[in-house]
Amino acid sequence: MGKGACGGCWCMYWRLRNKDFNLNKGEGNKKLLKKLVMKDEPLGLLAYLNSKPIGWCAIAPREKYLRLSTSKILQPVDDKPVWSISCFFVKKEYRRKD
Repeated sequence: MGKGACGGCWCMYWRLRNKDFNLNKGEGNKKLLKKLVMKDEPLGLLAYLNSKPIGWCAIAPREKYLRLSTSKILQPVDDKPVWSISCFFVKKEYRRKD
């Protein structure tokens, strides 16, 4: 999780335009996520095993995910307010466990 889980994403892919995401990939996205944390933005949930963080689920109100609002195939099905899960990550050594 130290590198942002997947290629420096830091769960900013769905929150930014493609150009902005690519410009900030890595450390820049990490800083943007930290700014959201400092603003008390709803960002997601951590998964723990014996007090050790091992996973992450990004979840927020749909309107926080810019790419969902601009997607041609992921348009809302109605006008009800919903939350969306944009990322689910588990550290490699804890995957495929019972």
